[in-house]
Amino acid sequence: MQTRAGSSGSDALSHAYIQSPPIRCNIPETKGLLYDDGNKLLLSPTADRVLSWKVGAPTEHNPPNSDLIGEGPALSIRYSLDQKAIAIQRSNHEVEFRNRETGLTFSRKCKQDSERILGLFWTDCPTCDIILIKTSGIEMLLYDPEQNSLHIMETKKLNVVWYVYTHESRMLLLASGMQCTVFSGYQFSAAAGIVRLPKFEMSMTKSEANSKPVLSSDDVHIVTIYGRIYCLQFDRVGMHINVYRFYRDAVVEQGSIPAYSSRVAVSSVDNVILAHQLDAKVVMLYDLFLDSLSPISAPLPLLLKGSYGTNSRSTSEESESISNAYEGMIYVDSWNFLVPDLICDVDNGLVWRICLDVEAISASSSDVPSILQFLQHRRSDPAMIKALCLAITRTLILEKRPISVIAQAMDVLVASYSNSLRSGSIPSATQNTGNRNNHATDSGVTSEQAIVSADRAKSVIGDSSSIVSIRSPSTSDDTVNPEESEEPVGDRSLKSAVPQQMASHGASVAISPDEMHRFVFTLVEDEMSGDPSYLVSVIVEFLRSASREKLKLNPDIYLMMNQLLARSNQHANIALFVSNKIIEPSKEVAMQLVDLGEQNLKIRKLGLDMLRLLTLHHDYVSVLLQDGYYLEALRYARKNKQTTGCGKMPEVSACIVV
Repeated sequence: MQTRAGSSGSDALSHAYIQSPPIRCNIPETKGLLYDDGNKLLLSPTADRVLSWKVGAPTEHNPPNSDLIGEGPALSIRYSLDQKAIAIQRSNHEVEFRNRETGLTFSRKCKQDSERILGLFWTDCPTCDIILIKTSGIEMLLYDPEQNSLHIMETKKLNVVWYVYTHESRMLLLASGMQCTVFSGYQFSAAAGIVRLPKFEMSMTKSEANSKPVLSSDDVHIVTIYGRIYCLQFDRVGMHINVYRFYRDAVVEQGSIPAYSSRVAVSSVDNVILAHQLDAKVVMLYDLFLDSLSPISAPLPLLLKGSYGTNSRSTSEESESISNAYEGMIYVDSWNFLVPDLICDVDNGLVWRICLDVEAISASSSDVPSILQFLQHRRSDPAMIKALCLAITRTLILEKRPISVIAQAMDVLVASYSNSLRSGSIPSATQNTGNRNNHATDSGVTSEQAIVSADRAKSVIGDSSSIVSIRSPSTSDDTVNPEESEEPVGDRSLKSAVPQQMASHGASVAISPDEMHRFVFTLVEDEMSGDPSYLVSVIVEFLRSASREKLKLNPDIYLMMNQLLARSNQHANIALFVSNKIIEPSKEVAMQLVDLGEQNLKIRKLGLDMLRLLTLHHDYVSVLLQDGYYLEALRYARKNKQTTGCGKMPEVSACIVV
């Protein structure tokens, strides 16, 4: 029996969860909880001060910073990006600026009879420091700390009802019109300066009474996915979410996704969109990597999970206490969703971080190539994801799935690694270590992590009752780096101003050919018994994928395939693979063919021919001498000025003429 929504029980089913313990900001005498997304600060004002917590730092060991802001209301508080100044919106008509170093203050007011201040934010745009949004338009201001003043750099006259802004995207949307569906957009970034989008209108379904519904700021969400900027607009009447993508000179509607609640919130975690159906108390997940609007999972509740070490008994007890207190209280009205992945419980002074359960997501589908593709796009926990991909691939082979499925899986893994090389997220030096005795992986995952229990992978692969298929397998052209993807003619995709981190904590989810050999093929070879022809077919598909991506492989993989073919007396196939360059020439392969050819002269000749092809004259002469072909060895040595090998043989040393 499954536990109810919000429980932390191990048998609960969920694809996303909030991490316990939360960030605690519930200090007595504070007045509410604010969020400064430009600095990732949680802010809580008191009578004359503001307390601040840095998101990500454990609050139980780090007391909040405190700044004097003086008495008076604080509708919003924003620190400058260098944190040398504080802007406090005192009312709808006044913003106070306070220099943290000198303590000096000054105010900027607007005309009370004709306009109101809607908000402000600090920017790293080279031409201005502050954007002040008013009902009459926006002001681009330069902050002068020495003169303790502001200078107007530019103004834009617009009729503004409300606005939406995220520092992550540097995108500002200004809503106007009777229904608030007409938008003006601006991006303020350090690299591109000010980019103005063409004015556009969002779609709204008409109600049955022929009334005109008004779009709310709560229904418009800016998200940054794979470096691209999207806007998700909830249509309350039509019960769907419209998806728009921003380009420099166009705003393109991408389609819509269904909604199952009269209230919807949006988060983004590890480039996955989470559409929270607040009334139904479930969340749906979407991955826009291939511009697909199909969900990657069925609607499931948000889970509460504890996170603590084995030696943290007090933390464990606290987490359990919070879990019990929150039983059945998921998606309460006091929740405020913060961009991109935080939830602020205003009433209780708690902030939760949303996480994905990639193992649970993977287990919800039996389409293994799509599972691997989904996992290869994740960056939150590279070592764990790589270990899971390796385990899934091993189990796929051990269960002897159809070769067509194996081929698709290999295409996904090899293309992902190749793309990572091209994008520079992993150094090219890790492509081929050439060291068979080195049992540490090349990019961040240890051998212990890589050899994950096959039971976990079987739970992912063996579930034939797929909830929702993640996606159909893609071609190699579909798995390009989003930054290199082709954009519509005449349109330039508007990227986030924040560089994409393709790897986290110095690690990568991409699996190198060397890791495939050591942590997949070598391990399954030990477990598989009987006819090795299936494993040979698997390796051939891997070689095909690697060849298409022009990857240089460690000779070990070819040595393994030759050994498997020889074990099943498939010498003709060895000759075929060598002749067709499926097996790449190398000294190691050539010497192996010579050894395998003791019972098959054709294979031995292939090894000798490979030595000659690689101009390994000394090794070629040595093999001829071992076989007793002294005169042939002598002639070859004289022709290629190689006398050392012959000189060591007493039988022919007298014949050597230098």
